[in-house]
Amino acid sequence: MKYQLLHSTTFQTDTIAQALATEGVAVSTLDSARELAVTGVPTALILDPRSRSGYTTEQLSTFVTGGGAVVAIGAPGEQDVPDSLSSSLVSVFVPHDHGPRQLLVALRTAYREAAARGETRRARQETAFRTREIKELTRIGMALATERDLNTLLELILVQALQITQSDAGSLYLVEKPEGEPRRLRFKLTQNASRPDIPFVGIPPAPVDTASISGYAAATGEPLVIDDVYFLPPDVDYTFNRSFDERYGYRSKSMLTLPMKDHREEVIGVLQLINRKRDANAKLEAPEDFDAQVIPYTHRLVELVSAMAGQAAVAIENSILYADIERLFEGFVRASVFAIEQRDPTTFGHSGRVASMTVALAKTVDRCDDGTYGAIGFSRQEIREIRYAGLLHDFGKVGVREQVLVKAKKLYPPDLALIRQRFAFIRRSAESDFHRARAEFLEKNGRAGYDEYVGALQAEHERQLEELDQFMHLVLDSNEPTLLPEGSFESLIRYADRFYLDLEGRQLPYLTDDEVRFLSIRKGSLDEAERLEIESHVTHTYKFLLQIPWTKELQSVPTIAYGHHEKMDGTGYPRQVRGKHIPIQTRMMTIADIFDALTAADRPYKRAVPAPRALDILSDETGAGQLDKELFRLFVEGKVYERSSD
Repeated sequence: MKYQLLHSTTFQTDTIAQALATEGVAVSTLDSARELAVTGVPTALILDPRSRSGYTTEQLSTFVTGGGAVVAIGAPGEQDVPDSLSSSLVSVFVPHDHGPRQLLVALRTAYREAAARGETRRARQETAFRTREIKELTRIGMALATERDLNTLLELILVQALQITQSDAGSLYLVEKPEGEPRRLRFKLTQNASRPDIPFVGIPPAPVDTASISGYAAATGEPLVIDDVYFLPPDVDYTFNRSFDERYGYRSKSMLTLPMKDHREEVIGVLQLINRKRDANAKLEAPEDFDAQVIPYTHRLVELVSAMAGQAAVAIENSILYADIERLFEGFVRASVFAIEQRDPTTFGHSGRVASMTVALAKTVDRCDDGTYGAIGFSRQEIREIRYAGLLHDFGKVGVREQVLVKAKKLYPPDLALIRQRFAFIRRSAESDFHRARAEFLEKNGRAGYDEYVGALQAEHERQLEELDQFMHLVLDSNEPTLLPEGSFESLIRYADRFYLDLEGRQLPYLTDDEVRFLSIRKGSLDEAERLEIESHVTHTYKFLLQIPWTKELQSVPTIAYGHHEKMDGTGYPRQVRGKHIPIQTRMMTIADIFDALTAADRPYKRAVPAPRALDILSDETGAGQLDKELFRLFVEGKVYERSSD
């Protein structure tokens, strides 16, 4: 059939009908306006005066827009399109007193116009279809480009490929390149719309060769389009394994297998689609379903899925590269933490524990749906940001002198050794003075009164030695740091006013002013200058972290780490930031940092505090307005402190 003629029952020109039939025109009589339609071939409608009233302007407009053409026959006396008809809807007007030849010419003109309209309509439909395809590919490409998790990405690729091809099932493979071994194909994922109950069974990796359909696509880099995999040509290298079909009662039929190539044209995976369906929602269960629904994959679908496969390959490569970069950065972070803790082995594990507790507290806040932070939530990337900030919060300690960083007592070991040597020298001097006085008495007075003199001399000597021992014990006791401010140091000051003679006869104090100052430290082991040097590690940390070109998702790491020693009441350091101006991530880290510092294993400068006592100290600081009250409540109620090694 080439053309179609529609007419009302009033059209009965047999001569015209016979003439049109010889030209391949099907003539149809319309009984009602509902039959007025274009069926895909150039269609003309003869509209005579009697049938005009049977069609509305809207119906005729729909007919013309759909690709039809109207031939209007005039009433007696009409020489042009009447006002009752829209001239834009009429392709040819034939006067009432026309002859057969004039009508045939008019119909041929109408068919040419209908054919042109049909071509225009098909072109528009094709353009719209191609536009939808491009939009769909663009949408898929954007979705693939933004997904970084490899497993999620692979599932997304397979789902999108199944949707755009209306395939019932599919599988996805990745090419592996073991060191020093041939390439192999790893089965990663499968889906089956008709049989979602079929379990995923891991398959050992297969060699990349032409023995299997997927291996052939990977080895040659060429797509395979097979109408029925049960009937492969006899001259092909590959075979189809029916074991899956036989095990689960399935029937694999049409198949499209595509290599996924990266930007270097290297095959990094294979996408295999099975059983393209006429109806995307149909279930293939009985044998007749496969016969009725399964259709071959077209050349256009091969082009479309090939374009998507290229996008998928680049996305997979980017995902793997991103994962490699993440592993590299993770290694750098861990190496940095290791370097920090090597400078002070007594704090080994502190950064990791603080990071774990801070992340655990963030997840606790995330699960909380009421209270102050009921509306606060943290994404996976934000949790990662918190973790890195926790791991690196003390990195600035690399800028602190090691002797200050590891200072266990109030005096540095060389300084205490000097006092011990001084004590030994004073003691030996006292011994020497005792023996010299006894000898001088004998030399001057002989034995007369010797016993009484020596007895008094001995008593004074023992008193001096006992006082020297008390002096040394006082120094050693004062040298021990305390967790809380305590101690009175008047005795130390008294010894600063006592002198001894050195070998050159100079008078020197038992304790120098600096030694008294260090031994008089009321809390911890650091004096004010050393404390400020230790506190400077926060600023060092911030400046160091600013040098790292963080991604957008991690750009707050420096700021989070910067404030971990700030307090809610502004008494913290280094900037004395107050309250809500401290990021919530930092406030969480502060609680975790203090708890770990209190409960960590015994260190030379402090003893470990039991967890209940540490919580009491944190509670006191919270009550004093130094810590976030709501976060501390969640820290305790969520038993976050028990997850320091998660």
